[in-house]
Amino acid sequence: MNFKSFLFLLLIFSIIVSCNSKDKNGYKEVFYRAVNDKDTTILALNISDNRFFGRYEISYYKTGKDSGDVRGDIKGDTFRGDFHFISNGGSWKRIPIALLKKQNKLILGNGIIGTYMSLPCFISGTLNYNDPKFVFEEIKK
Repeated sequence: MNFKSFLFLLLIFSIIVSCNSKDKNGYKEVFYRAVNDKDTTILALNISDNRFFGRYEISYYKTGKDSGDVRGDIKGDTFRGDFHFISNGGSWKRIPIALLKKQNKLILGNGIIGTYMSLPCFISGTLNYNDPKFVFEEIKK
């Protein structure tokens, strides 16, 4: 292998490594917890200026749990995306998720779920943050 081939391979390797690591750059990791009666949720988010992704787990008292991944966009104080999870150890499901940030808390939105281009979403005009099932509080690691 000559020197030019080595430099070319080194350049390709550098590009691959930098492209794979871009997801973590610029993201802040934040943990949230919410309790509703005896149901508990944990939300571990990686947050940038305009995107978020992470893990979400809802533990239902004596029933089971839903756990999976969340991802989406941030516009102002609103996080909107989807929750892709396994329900109580059954099949995979995908539902929309909307969170409103207020004073270091995240309020879980609710509304009527429909589909648009085979993706779940809240039907226009039905999303609200009144009487939320969960209000997430930031927890320090």
